[in-house]
Amino acid sequence: MFGIKFVKFEPNLYVMLFKNGKVKREGTGLSFHYFAPTSSLVAIPLTSTDVPFIFSETTIDFQAITIQGQITFRISDPQKISKLLNFTLNCDTLKHISDDPEKLNQRIINVIKVIIHSQVTALSLKDALRSSDSIVEKILSTISKDKEITSLGIEILGISILAIKPNPETAKALEAQTREEILKESDEAIFLRRNAAVEQERTIKENELNTEIAIENKNKEIMETKMESEKSVQIKQQEINESDMLFQIQIEEKNKQLVKLKMENAKLESDSKAYAVSSLMKSFEGVNPSILQSLATVGLESNQIIAMAFQGLAEKAEKIGQLNVSPDLLSELISKK
Repeated sequence: MFGIKFVKFEPNLYVMLFKNGKVKREGTGLSFHYFAPTSSLVAIPLTSTDVPFIFSETTIDFQAITIQGQITFRISDPQKISKLLNFTLNCDTLKHISDDPEKLNQRIINVIKVIIHSQVTALSLKDALRSSDSIVEKILSTISKDKEITSLGIEILGISILAIKPNPETAKALEAQTREEILKESDEAIFLRRNAAVEQERTIKENELNTEIAIENKNKEIMETKMESEKSVQIKQQEINESDMLFQIQIEEKNKQLVKLKMENAKLESDSKAYAVSSLMKSFEGVNPSILQSLATVGLESNQIIAMAFQGLAEKAEKIGQLNVSPDLLSELISKK
């Protein structure tokens, strides 16, 4: 009514009320009445803004790549940016009358593109594909010193590189190369594993052979010890046999001496008997035999005397015609036999 209007802004908008070229009111989240024909409203958003970007660049080895990412920023000094960009609102629609706010995103993207271009063109394809972190660090360190960004009063909150991709043909070639390298590494791994298995098998065989050699050496030592023991036993047995032989020899010698002594004693005894018999025979020389025979019967038993009588009869049997022996005599002789 009569050009007087009331306006209320959100807390995340920095508002400036200009009248006659001078700032009458400014701040965040303001609400006030103003006279539209002589007033100008400037609203600068203070919220953070996410701006995606995607660039096509060429590496130092003339390979095309695509870099995709996102930058987050906010306006930290609204007074600076209000002097360089037009954030004036339409009093009726409360919308910006200029496209400068939309161009702000493009200005920041252009700055980032220049930084990324200078970084990527100095890298090879493989290095560029692995350089997302280094590119982010380069952008952060460079953009904070960029005059255009600092003059606009913009604060960079964060930058992220989402993807760095080569063109499809190059990607297939890299995949093939990588696949071949992986297969080569797999073959090398298989070779190493087989070689390790062969080495382990050789070690096992050597250990088994060493064990067999050790067992053979031990058996040899046992056999040598056994042979030495048997030899020692044989030597001791031989010594015992020799000792027994010597003992037997000594016994035989003693027996020989004993036999010799017995022979000598027997000879002496026989000589003594012969001498006695000789002496006795000499004493009976010239004596009648019948007298000697009678003397021999002295002390004999009756049956012995009868036997001698029969002997005498037998010697003179040619002169005896008939001899009668009574049964009583024979029974007596038989009973005494």
